[in-house]
Amino acid sequence: MRVSRMLMIAGMALTAAGCANTGLRTVIKNGSGPDEFLVLPVKPLSEPASYNVLPPPTPGRVNLVDQNPKADAVDALGGSGAALAATTVPGSDAALVTSASRYGVEPDVRAELAAEDADFRKRRGRLTQIRLFNTDRYAEVYRREALDPYQQASQYRHAGAVTPAVPPAD
Repeated sequence: MRVSRMLMIAGMALTAAGCANTGLRTVIKNGSGPDEFLVLPVKPLSEPASYNVLPPPTPGRVNLVDQNPKADAVDALGGSGAALAATTVPGSDAALVTSASRYGVEPDVRAELAAEDADFRKRRGRLTQIRLFNTDRYAEVYRREALDPYQQASQYRHAGAVTPAVPPAD
């Protein structure tokens, strides 16, 4: 009687623990600390006035949190460093932007893609929430969408295309 009660309590505890929604990515620290050569200081993030009214993506525009020493110096001296920021598409990217927008540009593409992705994750991720061990649920949900780089390189080589050297598979 006592053993069956303990097994029932343990089973209920495992069931309750499996129902936790930790999201798709399980973040686990792999090493003893960060790689100090990958850490770059950036400006603090700022929240937009409205998440529903975001500006359309502009190719060639700088990231708002990236360091810009010239503009920062102009701002510190009382000028307007915003004039130094790149607001137009560089000439080298103009052909790419023209080609990418040849069929038109949808202004609400972010909201549409977010809704489609949420629906996809809901359909594909129904049973990924129940796990006894930490796993990468993101990789499980998007497994069919991922490309195998070694297989792709092999296909290109067999087709006669020149490909760069590929590191060996782990």
